[in-house]
Amino acid sequence: MVRLGVNVDHIATIREARRGREPDPIAAAVLAELAGADGIVCHLREDRRHIKDRDLTLLRQVVKTHLNMEMAATEEMMKKAISVLPDMVTLVPERRQELTTEGGLDVTTNFDHLEEVTSTLRANNIVVSFFIDPDISQIKAVAKLGADYVELHTGNYANAQDLNQVVEELERIRSMAMAASKMGLGVSAGHGLNYQNVVDIAKIKQIEELNIGHSIISKAVLIGIEKAVRDMIALIR
Repeated sequence: MVRLGVNVDHIATIREARRGREPDPIAAAVLAELAGADGIVCHLREDRRHIKDRDLTLLRQVVKTHLNMEMAATEEMMKKAISVLPDMVTLVPERRQELTTEGGLDVTTNFDHLEEVTSTLRANNIVVSFFIDPDISQIKAVAKLGADYVELHTGNYANAQDLNQVVEELERIRSMAMAASKMGLGVSAGHGLNYQNVVDIAKIKQIEELNIGHSIISKAVLIGIEKAVRDMIALIR
């Protein structure tokens, strides 16, 4: 059964539009769990544009399922993760000017540093995942690092403009999920997944978890977060 991780970053994005106190991503996380979410995801960015340190600390205290902290592989973030101890850290690329994470982390060109980060996090009993493009060289590098999971970037699939491209990207994700699983890595997927395109990804048997934020929060604005989460769970299962 595919698990659903709900990313609450965009609740914080709405809050930060007014620099106020609401809506609170902590409340959203509680409601998402009550609706059946298997985990909560948040990205503590270096620029703190949405999720704040306070949010991460409180999420660690209230999340009863599984807390997945997305972060850049920096010294500051590594210290923060070790102080908070989320269940999982997902290492992602990060650029100041981007609207959202664009593409997967290049593991091959940062191997030595990422090996040190992986080792340190795992020594603190934190499960380590890498957000990467569905590319065999990246998967091999993650396996060599001794990480636990890969999260396959589904952005190209989600943004495909015609049926041939959709089929091509879906097949790439399917084959890379199979390859990662054969290398002993757990497999999750995310980015750009929504209520229209998620079903075919959820059918890939090697994918254990889907991490989805924007489409769920967008629907939640209109119908409430509990129903939005339940609707997504119904689709992926």
